[in-house]
Order: sequence, then C-alpha cells, then structure tokens
Amino acid sequence: MKKSKDWQKFPVLFSLYIAQSVPMSFFSTVVPVIMRQEQYSLESIGLLQLVKLPWILKFLWAPFVDNYTQNGKQIRRWIIISELFYAIVIISIGFFNLKTDFSLIIILMLVAFIASATQDIATDIFAILILKPEERGTGNSMQSAGSFIGSLLGTGVLLLAYYYFGWKNLLFLLAAFVVFAIVPTILYKGKGSLETFNKPRVKIRDIFVFFKDKTCRKRLLVLGFYYSGIIGILAMLKPYLVDLGYNVKQIGFMSGIVGTSVAALSALLAGIIIKKIGRKASIYIFALINLSAATFFIYLANHTPLLFEIYIGICLLWGAYGLSTVIIYTTSMDIVRKGREGTDFTVQIVVTHLSGLIIAILSGRLGDKIGYSGLYRVEFILAVFVFLVLLYNYPLRLKKNESR
Repeated sequence: MKKSKDWQKFPVLFSLYIAQSVPMSFFSTVVPVIMRQEQYSLESIGLLQLVKLPWILKFLWAPFVDNYTQNGKQIRRWIIISELFYAIVIISIGFFNLKTDFSLIIILMLVAFIASATQDIATDIFAILILKPEERGTGNSMQSAGSFIGSLLGTGVLLLAYYYFGWKNLLFLLAAFVVFAIVPTILYKGKGSLETFNKPRVKIRDIFVFFKDKTCRKRLLVLGFYYSGIIGILAMLKPYLVDLGYNVKQIGFMSGIVGTSVAALSALLAGIIIKKIGRKASIYIFALINLSAATFFIYLANHTPLLFEIYIGICLLWGAYGLSTVIIYTTSMDIVRKGREGTDFTVQIVVTHLSGLIIAILSGRLGDKIGYSGLYRVEFILAVFVFLVLLYNYPLRLKKNESR
C-alpha cells in the first residue's frame, strides 16, 4: 500500500501541470488564430501577449502563498480554489463575443492567468514537499511532460474542436477539463512532507535575499544561459520553415505536433536519466545535446535541407528543450530554503522565462541582420559558453544525497 501511495504522487503532479498548460496554450496560440479569422488587426492580436504577464510577475505574490501553506491541507486548498476560480473565469469568457467584447475578454483572460500562476506556485510547493530528493527528477519529468502535452492539446486538438463545438461550448469543455484535472489531488492520500510545520514569515525582500548567497548568485548564470544555445533557434524555427517553403499546415504538424511530442517524450526520459546518473552528469550531458542541436542547425543553414534533415533538426531541438527543462526544474528544487519553497523556486523559474524572452527578441533582430546561418553560429557560441558557466557554478549547494 505504501508503494502505491508513493507512485500516486506522479500522476497527481502530471494532472496539475497539464491542467495549467491546456488553457494557457489555447488562449495564447489558438485565440490569435480565431482573432485573425475575425479580421482583428495584428496590433490587437499582439496585445493578447499581455495575458502572459502574471507568469512573469508571479514571484511578487509567491511569498504570500508561502505564508499560507503551513501544511498539506492548506496547500491543497490553494490548488483547488485557484483551479476552480480558473475554471469559473474560463466559463465566464465563453459568454462573451470576441467581436464585441474584446477588451473585457482580455481582462478576464488576465484574471484567469493570475489564478493559473497562483495554482502553479502552490503546486510547486506541493511537488517540492511530497517528492523525495531522489524522486525530483521523475517528478519534474511529469511536470515538463504535462506542460508539453498540454501545449499539444491546447494548440492542435482545441483548434480543431473549435470548428465543431464553437466558442462557447469549447470554453465550457475547457473549464470542465480544468476541474476534472484536480480530482487526483483531492483523492491523493500520501503525506510526503506535508505535515504541519512552522514556516518563517516570508516577505518580498526574501526574493532578493535568496541571491545574497554566493552559490545562488552563481546559479543566476545557469538560469540565464542554460537554454541560450537553443531558445533563439526555437523562436525562429517557424519563420525559418516558412522561408524554406513549407506551408502553415506542414509547419503546424512538424513543429506543433512532432516537435512538442518529442519534447514530452524527452522530458519523461530526462527523469530516468537523472535518476540513473545524477544531476551533475545530466546537466552537462543535456548541455552537450543543446550544443549538438545548434551545430546541426548550422549544417542545415548551409544548404537546402531535405525533409528528413528538417525532421531530425526539429526532433533534436525540441528533445534538447525537453531535457533542459527537467534538469533546470530539478536543480532549482534542490536549493530552495525550507519554508520559502514557493518563493525560491518561482524566482528561479521566472529568471529563465525572462532570459528566454530577451534571447527570443534578440534572435529576431540578429536573424534580420546576419541571416539564419549567422544566428545559429551565435547560438552555438552561447551553447559553448554554457559549459564555462557550469564549470564556474558547480558544485551546487545540494544536500548530501542530492549532490550526484
């Protein structure tokens, strides 16, 4: 029975993370398609990206969530209430029309993303506390795989469903899915480290205190640069495929379905690899795979690639991204301070989001100035630089049984 309860935590985490990802993918990628069909301007569609702000700013209220998660019951309450509120807002959006109520829908989507980001903070606390150090690789593979599969469902399946069910019915189904996804959390009976404990009072300044520690300051370099050798390529992948002559349908299948599926599978594989060879070896090996992806795209840019070569590049790129996500999440969990789990983990992941956003923006400018071949060479240099960052950073401040 104990073994069964230990196993139960992984599908619980998977369901929570996929519940976040599906609606988010729908609102950020499918809604722009619908808006364009409704003759909205590109400027209006661009404003839609503002709904992602809560996921960048969520570190600001992570200390508040930390302060009111003193035991498993409180953590579950945060998750369940946030998720139910998320579902209610999604339902309410379904009652409005994109043509006539655009501004109100944007506001409601922003509120929905605040609820989703809050659920994410509580879920991260939940994951850190129920996972033993040796289980964190597997747990984070569930997190990443859930996010990638959620993106696959949210972008591909829901776009198709829109044509069959319409705006209102589709949002009702989406809300029902969100509610259904919290059932495993309600049924979960394992305790892990969820017993009542006295947490220190967490304040906003604790966000910055985390980086006063020398090891954590060095960690900033890893968070800021680990994805840098592939994130620019990912950002420019679809334009690159367009310039190669592929149409929207082909690109959707190649990147949106094949690429995302490979990322989900590689995330699951990452958990196994980390458990077998440890964190330190994994972070170097995964960085080497990132370097390989950048190298392969330099090769692609120097000739007109065949279709099978494109698929190899896409699989290598998305696979590298899936592996990298799991190792970053796992090592981020390892250095959180007790009682400040939500704050410390959230601020680390926000750093990766911000750096990724900056690199993605710069990659577009670089691509315009020096072409794809030049951009991929810059990405290669950044991927090499990551190894210097890792040499400077390690050993991480890990507990004895986490230092592998």
